[in-house]
Amino acid sequence: MKNHAKKISAMFSFVIFASLAVSISAQTAPSNAATTSSETATLQQLIEIRSSQIKQIETQKQDVQAKLNQISESKNSLSQEVQGLNYQISQLNLQIQSNQAASRKLSLQIQSSTETIANIQNEITRRKEALAKLMVEIQQNNDQGLLFAVLSNDTFADSLNKTNSLYLLNKSLVDSLSQLADLENQLNGNIATASAEQEKKQEIQINLANTQSILWDQKQQKDAVLSATRNQAQVYQDQMDQLNKQQLQISRVIEEIEGNLRASFNPNLLPSKIRGILSFPIDTPMVTQGYGYTTFAERAYKTNFHTGVDFGASIGTPVYAAADGVVLRVDNNDRGFARWNRYQYGRYVIVNHVNNLTTLYAHLSKTAVSAGDIIKRGDLIGYSGNTGYAFGPHLHFGVYYTPDVELKAIPPAKGLVPVGVTVDPVTYLPESGISYDE
Repeated sequence: MKNHAKKISAMFSFVIFASLAVSISAQTAPSNAATTSSETATLQQLIEIRSSQIKQIETQKQDVQAKLNQISESKNSLSQEVQGLNYQISQLNLQIQSNQAASRKLSLQIQSSTETIANIQNEITRRKEALAKLMVEIQQNNDQGLLFAVLSNDTFADSLNKTNSLYLLNKSLVDSLSQLADLENQLNGNIATASAEQEKKQEIQINLANTQSILWDQKQQKDAVLSATRNQAQVYQDQMDQLNKQQLQISRVIEEIEGNLRASFNPNLLPSKIRGILSFPIDTPMVTQGYGYTTFAERAYKTNFHTGVDFGASIGTPVYAAADGVVLRVDNNDRGFARWNRYQYGRYVIVNHVNNLTTLYAHLSKTAVSAGDIIKRGDLIGYSGNTGYAFGPHLHFGVYYTPDVELKAIPPAKGLVPVGVTVDPVTYLPESGISYDE
């Protein structure tokens, strides 16, 4: 009996040890735990500081945009042109600061994610070691089989204790495996987060470099305006009057071509008007001018018709492909930096899609693709701007019936101008996520 009592006592001791093994292995040394906790707290504080900086910069950008909007709504003059360029330069400088702060914030988040991944990997290793010990003990206790264990004991109570001990060992095994599975899920989630953060950082760094290039262009534009006008308002006004006459000639040519195409066009050839076939070309899309005979078009365009949708976007805002496709053309209708040398769509990208729709992205400050490129929905194709015959920074988004798209040379515009049968882009864009400020 004493021997049996010793065996039962030893077995219960092991069960307690085995049950605690995994729990004990999950704990790091107190000094290491304190250090990790302190480092995590510091990283989180730095991340919050960067977040606060980005919010402040965004508020400043909104203030500058409001001033730009006021200038766009008033009559064009040299002083307003220069003031608008100054605001755009300020806005670009703020965007550069925002990108720099966002890049630093992501570096901190990547560092935090990397440390979390390392901690989880160490935890998994420790738990696997404890689990291995537990499995060895279970194997040793199961070698004789449960029936033999019951029959070999002197009393039923001894048999019950032995059986219960085996049950506890197996339960501990199941719990340990479950905990390992949870840790591996956490690990995979953190690895995915770190990868996404790294991709976002690379995207921001690309945007930062391109924004700096756009800033240089804006400064060149300001210098060109001041140099050509010698800061004389009348010279500026004469140049703008000449531009308006030339733009009217371009509009008449386009209207004649598109009018003839519309007259013979069968609307049934268009793909079904399903919302979401195209995605928004910019984040947080706000329509500042819709498609068709808008109030602004009646005042600003001799044709009285607006062939696309305008999205309000500060200069340098990333522009994305609305669907998979092939870049048909990347061009620039402008003949220089000065305001009166900017015609029609300015810098633009036009993309053909497989559903007989072609999308136009116009007035860009910079393009990021080339003709013939195969692109996917959401790929970066350029940055919004104020090039071409525009009255302020925005994105003109047009949708055409592909077979009727033509690229025409229409002097004095440089390059080729896209013309064709247009449709209202909103009928193919998502229903939610869009706002209006017309």
